[in-house]
Amino acid sequence: MSAAGGSLLRPKLLGRATVNVVVAVSVLYTLLPVLWLVLASAKTRDALFSSDLLSLSDFSFLRNIQDLFAMDGGLYGRWYVNSLLYAVIGAAVGALVSVACGYAFDKYRFRHKEKLFGLVLAAVMVPQTVLALPLYLMASEAGLVNTFWAVFIPVLFNPFGVYLGRIFARGYVPDEVLEAARVDGAGELTTYARVALRMLGPGLITVFLFQLTAIWNNFFLPMVMLSDQDLYPVSLGLYQWNSSASVSPEYYPVVIMGSLLAVLPLILAFVLLQRFWRSGLTAGAVK
Repeated sequence: MSAAGGSLLRPKLLGRATVNVVVAVSVLYTLLPVLWLVLASAKTRDALFSSDLLSLSDFSFLRNIQDLFAMDGGLYGRWYVNSLLYAVIGAAVGALVSVACGYAFDKYRFRHKEKLFGLVLAAVMVPQTVLALPLYLMASEAGLVNTFWAVFIPVLFNPFGVYLGRIFARGYVPDEVLEAARVDGAGELTTYARVALRMLGPGLITVFLFQLTAIWNNFFLPMVMLSDQDLYPVSLGLYQWNSSASVSPEYYPVVIMGSLLAVLPLILAFVLLQRFWRSGLTAGAVK
């Protein structure tokens, strides 16, 4: 190999090594907290505050699960069911609404269409915490405060999902296919439900996963809206237990175990639906 070829190979190897180091550090940064959570969930309360977290002694995984679902009369199980209702049903309905709105923005012409879509884009940049107080006042006027609907209804509408829905409609649904369906006599609703919605499947799954993650991790809105513990989601319930742990240390193991179990539905959803959301993320990249 010539000297020129060797000098060209060295920067490539150096660049590859740098990338591998950055990726390795990023993976460690991401996985170490998860590893700590898995190890800590299997320890007794005394072992959590000692230096032997990595040892095989004081193994109490099954006991911690039993204590978790027995604590405070089994509230955690109720919180878990609430989170599943808020997140799964809310994400499914919200994804359908978002994709339908995005489809309408892309395929139909109406007055002030781009101005309205500009408002949607502006709403994407508004933090959810800013909307909590107006939503609380509206829910109070409607008599919905401290009810299931006070948390469920606001999560159905997601501006970012509408934006993604328009991108997916543009990338997945050719105008020619819609015109052919109309020529065959199909109405607009039939064309959308039987033709467009099937093509939008990967995009619908992608929006669903984004919605599911956002609703499952939603904390501030339930904290503002709810005072009944039976309506709490997992995120708010664990926060309350963690606040009580400074006075009652027996809450520490159940909070850690509850945090571990709270991550499982999101992991399961991404693993089961990865074939769809991977293709959905590339919508519109190549047409």
